[in-house]
Amino acid sequence: MAGPNEVGVGPWQGDRPDDPRLDPELLASGDRRNVVDKYRYWTLEAIVADLDRQRNPFHVAIENWQHDLNIGSVVRTANAFLAAEVHIVGNRRWNRRGAMVTDRYQHVRHHPRLDDLAAYAAGHGLPVIGIDNLPGSLPLETYELPAACILLFGQEGPGLTEDAHAICTDVLSIAQFGSTRSINASAAAAIALHAWIRRHTFGQKP
Repeated sequence: MAGPNEVGVGPWQGDRPDDPRLDPELLASGDRRNVVDKYRYWTLEAIVADLDRQRNPFHVAIENWQHDLNIGSVVRTANAFLAAEVHIVGNRRWNRRGAMVTDRYQHVRHHPRLDDLAAYAAGHGLPVIGIDNLPGSLPLETYELPAACILLFGQEGPGLTEDAHAICTDVLSIAQFGSTRSINASAAAAIALHAWIRRHTFGQKP
């Protein structure tokens, strides 16, 4: 097993289990990945397959015009709340550092333009709901978030573009009480996704 300051578990002790989900190399050398205990020693493919059987019906989309450092963190948050997919809109390349390799377990789809995201949403019957603190936005805290939807986030700083606003069914704001106009994009994503979880996983209205 791992020492007190080590992440994960060491090599498997005792007879090797006969389970096709387990990775022989991880059994031999140990599993130091950032995964929950249930998935220790599992292959990447087995983990993704198991997650696919449980994924939530909401999607996460984020605009990528400026290679925003927050995109990786948004992907990591989407993985934590088991989003169906993450949609990167704009530049194909995005900063993966903040994802902490969680993109390996999360389905990520690229759309060159917002029109492409809108077409995908329409084809799958998914309303696009923007998250941005602007005049006219509806409060996230009292909004009836649908189970199946796409939650769309803008870049750090400018927020959602005008074209992004145009494809949204509604735009929601997050209540703030300090001096700053907006919060970090990855923090906004975490709050919005948890609002979905509270409503649809625990049966509580936000």
